[in-house]
Amino acid sequence: MKRPMAEVQALVSGALQRAGASPAMAECAARTLVLAESQGQGGHGLSRVAQYATHLRNGRVDGAAVAKVARRKGAALVVDAGEGLAFPACELAVREAIATAREHGIAIAGVMRSHHAGVIVDHLRPAAAAGLVALGFANSPAAMPAAGGKHAIFGTNPVAAAFPRAAGADPLLIDLSLSEVARGKVMVAAKEGRPIPPGWALDAAGNPTTDAKAALTGSMLPIGAVSSSKGAMLALVVELLVTALIGANFGYEASSFFVDEGNRPGIGQAFIVIDPGALSGAAGERSYLARVEVLLAEMLKDEGVRLPGARREALRRRAEADGLEVADALVAALRG
Repeated sequence: MKRPMAEVQALVSGALQRAGASPAMAECAARTLVLAESQGQGGHGLSRVAQYATHLRNGRVDGAAVAKVARRKGAALVVDAGEGLAFPACELAVREAIATAREHGIAIAGVMRSHHAGVIVDHLRPAAAAGLVALGFANSPAAMPAAGGKHAIFGTNPVAAAFPRAAGADPLLIDLSLSEVARGKVMVAAKEGRPIPPGWALDAAGNPTTDAKAALTGSMLPIGAVSSSKGAMLALVVELLVTALIGANFGYEASSFFVDEGNRPGIGQAFIVIDPGALSGAAGERSYLARVEVLLAEMLKDEGVRLPGARREALRRRAEADGLEVADALVAALRG
């Protein structure tokens, strides 16, 4: 049945607090998970609550952690998530980056000793609301090999961007992982006993496979892996941006999110925030906002073009008005 988003958020927050998260951490995580669910991003929404609760109980997440700025130099800063859930640290990093970009024109904020960060583009929404351009990057536990390799080294390493538009228009919201297909699709295929298409994954021995269960014990293939190494190269770029540059763990050093036991992953996120007025000026026909609309008008000349983020925003508004569809069994599990 459908339930108000605020009610679902309170259920998630309560579940995480009972598992050991502080009220502030639980509320921040609940807000972000429910936002993801409202946009149809179930893989980063309510399905993660049980996983987070188990990690809290098993010590893979420190529920008492308080995110703080650990280092700062000019327009660059690093936030220490303290091995807690990622959401408070990402929220702090973007908030600090917004303030810094307003002063300097640009800012980069890294997050270290972190955990699963959900839908990366959602962390960028405050920047877009402030009229700033924002980019987001994250790594995750190893799921993809390097170009030409066979064993998993990189995570699916998402890349996101948010581009604000003129007043009253939704921002452009772009978010994609660098694997050929989301790992969740392989998990569903394995549960249903279905094969997966060639080019999605390798088995544990590094051989191409169409067996979904074998793929889950092996590795995902990067975007374009069948014809080129471009996806693997992009995954390497993201990996270095959010680890070596910031001080976070590499993907292969982190235990999988999908196991109950394991280490504290200690992975990283990075956010770049840019004041477009510092570059193209704040007004005039060559300003950022004017030029964005020129490009979008050209794109929309072709029937079938959909602006990135349009579907997300439509689903979110519908959920805010009508509520979220949440199974009674899930509600009972959250209450329990």
